[in-house]
Amino acid sequence: MTNYRNQRNRQFPSKISTTSFVKLYILHLLKGKDYYGNEIIEEIKGRLDNKWEPSPGMVYPLLRKLEEEGYVTGRWEEPDKRSIRRYRLTNEGYKHYQIILLQHKSTFEDSLHIVKNILRDIYGLKL
Repeated sequence: MTNYRNQRNRQFPSKISTTSFVKLYILHLLKGKDYYGNEIIEEIKGRLDNKWEPSPGMVYPLLRKLEEEGYVTGRWEEPDKRSIRRYRLTNEGYKHYQIILLQHKSTFEDSLHIVKNILRDIYGLKL
């Protein structure tokens, strides 16, 4: 874990916000194919073995923000109904994804290390 001079890391067990995590996951999914909001939620939920899922109140504003920033483009499946909006990663979005992917890797590794030590130390699990 990186501790900066005169600073303590008080966030436990991870230093990444939920919003940053969901943003990373959205970009990760969109690099493979187009999705709409509810598909993203269900895909993340499934990949996390139904242990956690992002809320629509987080996913949809993030998608709008990513679109405003030029990282994704959205299109209505049926423009007259405007009910399902599919999103695609842009070239700029892929570049941004590569940057934040590298930025957050050590944070996830630190979190995994902390959780493994807790399971070993407190719960006596042999990992």
